[in-house]
Amino acid sequence: MNDDQTFRTALIVVLLLILPIGIYHRLKSQATGEKLDRWQEGLFILATLRPVGAALWLGLIAWVIDPGWMAWSSVSLPSWLRWIGVGVIAIACGLLVWTLRCLGKNLTDTVVTRQEHTLVIQGPYRWVRHPFYDSAALLAVGASLTAANWFLFVTGVVLFCLFIIRTRTEEENLLARFGNSYRAYMERTGRFLPGIRTNLCR
Repeated sequence: MNDDQTFRTALIVVLLLILPIGIYHRLKSQATGEKLDRWQEGLFILATLRPVGAALWLGLIAWVIDPGWMAWSSVSLPSWLRWIGVGVIAIACGLLVWTLRCLGKNLTDTVVTRQEHTLVIQGPYRWVRHPFYDSAALLAVGASLTAANWFLFVTGVVLFCLFIIRTRTEEENLLARFGNSYRAYMERTGRFLPGIRTNLCR
């Protein structure tokens, strides 16, 4: 289908642009060789978060290679809505790059803080405490609209729900590490949206 080919090309361009940036920041943050205790996430998150994330990525890659492979979960969407999906992906990528630049060597793939971890409150962190998760949610929504695929949307929603659960432990660790500085930061920021200050640690 012509539409699928157009949107497939758009996704390929985005992946080719954003993946090297993400890999660069990941390698840069791991240069210390520091061991991180992922068991602090808890067994439920360990058993679910990464498999769901892998399912989302595999579904997206399968669709990019051949949309026919994901035809079983395709939905009929108008082209204008799919182009909105491309726009959402662009916004998500901008937020992701901004977040990665601000995090620097603080970046981890778990809830544990590094030995030389610093409290990041600039950039998108000025308004929300978890812009990395926001960018992941926007990417999932944008990709599901662009690919017109419900599987990508459902796995994206499940993934974000797991992120929400994981933030409890993550913020408890940050409170233990930074004390009143982080508590004050929590008071003036939202967890995922500016001005919405849901705090599971109170």
